[in-house]
Amino acid sequence: MLDSAGSGIELGGLSTPTLVSVVSRASKEQINAIAEHDVLRPVFLDEIFRRMADQVIEEKARNASFVIGWRFTDGDGDGGFDRFQTVVEDGVCVSSADLGREPDATVTLSAADFIRMATGCAAPTAMFVTGKVRVKGDYALAVRFSSYFDIPKPE
Repeated sequence: MLDSAGSGIELGGLSTPTLVSVVSRASKEQINAIAEHDVLRPVFLDEIFRRMADQVIEEKARNASFVIGWRFTDGDGDGGFDRFQTVVEDGVCVSSADLGREPDATVTLSAADFIRMATGCAAPTAMFVTGKVRVKGDYALAVRFSSYFDIPKPE
């Protein structure tokens, strides 16, 4: 959508470090606006989930087998926008809107907080402690989830 709007930006064409830099330089209001936009939100979420496969730490995930369900809410924690699943098995990560699997844990958070967390612009541990992230199911797995990935860090 960004590219077709004449902005000259196509998320899929940005390197991961560039995408992380864009998010890290955006204001809270700008990220919230993306997360609340019915067209841009799914574009950003799809792109982040697409890149997860490239960021999985194969050695660490080699003997893993789990499914994380994702439920994204608006900024107030009300209403569900989007749902995704991430499956990590035998060192491989696959994410999609619906993989038809029963999740070991379901993580609920705002789309804006997820965008920040997935791009290294917010600390997952702090988000759990402050209640911005809620977990149903295997809480320990949800807390460990980020350790299976080389999460990019903003410069």
